[in-house]
Formats: sequence, structure tokens, C-alpha cells
Amino acid sequence: MNADATTATDAPQTQPAAITAVDENAPVIVRVSTTVNAPLAVVWDLHSDIAGWARWNTNVERVEFAGPLAPGASFRWLTHGLDITSTLFQVVHGERIAWGGPANGIDGIHVWTFEEHDGGVTIHTEESWSGAVVEAQPDPLRLALEQSLTDWLHQLKTEAENR
Repeated sequence: MNADATTATDAPQTQPAAITAVDENAPVIVRVSTTVNAPLAVVWDLHSDIAGWARWNTNVERVEFAGPLAPGASFRWLTHGLDITSTLFQVVHGERIAWGGPANGIDGIHVWTFEEHDGGVTIHTEESWSGAVVEAQPDPLRLALEQSLTDWLHQLKTEAENR
């Protein structure tokens, strides 16, 4: 064998790059924010308890998540009639969580950030949707996604402020 040749087993193994942001080229991108008058620990614990979402978010019918809360872990959930399997891409405790995956022809990437200030928390969420289904009808899907994220933030805010 030539000394310069490499075999498949000699080649360096590469991992796919971690997804840490929405797809800025997607036909649908929605960004919404709210401020919650509750401690960061309360807000983070509610939101990062994926298995518990259905207890306070009326748009989530069920969730199957065994953990851990770490990149690579997957969860299956039913929301707005969509049966979705999402994979966690990034988890920075108390600061940031990102997940995504395909559902009914839509490839979604969802990023949440949490910023503590003056006894409260500002939550920013953004989600991108791409795929042929989205390209065919971006405007109604953008509106649906915006309503969904606005509802989620409202319900998270209400639950956290009542604890």
C-alpha cells in the first residue's frame, strides 16, 4: 500500500456540527419574547422538565422523554395534532436550550434563551421551519407558528408567575 494512502479506518472520525441557531435561510422564521416575573430557577425548571410540559402547556397533549437533558437525547411529543420526535442539540443550564427534527415534511429548529435580570427573566424563543411543505405555504405556516410560540410563552409565564 502507498504510504500516503489512508483507509476508511485511518480517516479521522468527524461528528456533525452542533446546531446552535435557527436556519436563517428557512422560508419561515419566527422570533418572540416575553418577560417573566419569577426567578430563573423556576422558569428554567418548568421549561427544561420536558416530560412535564403537558401539565402546564395546554397545546402539548403528551410527551415521552426519559432523559437525560443533554445534547443527543430525543423526546417524542404531540402538539397541534403533530406527532414529533425532537432531538436536543444544545443545553446550557439556565441559559439556553435548542432542539429540532422533522415532522410531517417540516424540518424545525427551535432555540430558547433565558436572561435573568432584576428578579425576572426575559425569554427569547425562535424557530425556523424548512421543507417543501413550508415552501408551498409559508405565510399560513408562519402565522400558525407565531401563534403557537406566543401561546407557549404566555402559558410558561403564567405558570412560573403562579409558583
